[in-house]
Amino acid sequence: MPSGSCLCGAVQVSYTGSPSLSFVCHCNGCKKNSGSVFSSNLAIPYDSLRVASGSDMLKTFVKTYTATGNVGVNYFCTNCGTTLWMETRSVPGTRFLKAGIMDVDTINWSRPTAEFFSPNRTAWAAAIYGASQLRTMQ
Repeated sequence: MPSGSCLCGAVQVSYTGSPSLSFVCHCNGCKKNSGSVFSSNLAIPYDSLRVASGSDMLKTFVKTYTATGNVGVNYFCTNCGTTLWMETRSVPGTRFLKAGIMDVDTINWSRPTAEFFSPNRTAWAAAIYGASQLRTMQ
């Protein structure tokens, strides 16, 4: 079962099954949320996520993303601030797990197959070979 944690290790998560999609997003909201030039995500079925420890350390931040108008609910660790996953009503039944919180083995086999908001890609960042380049989150 793939597992991961926040930076301080207080929140431990895992999921069952396989992600329906591994992708990166270049929208400004995801850039700010990740603190990087894109956000790497795993789309997993809503009910497949398990919080093994630290559920009392989770807090939410609700944000309306201007690129789409979608409302996102971000779950993060109150101790270290790591965002662990995001949910949105626009994609019911799915959680978007931040790939960087997962253990190394999971990250290595979850190569992104799509890049959303690719026109917003930072100029010096190369496209991911073989990934679909999409203008929006379709």
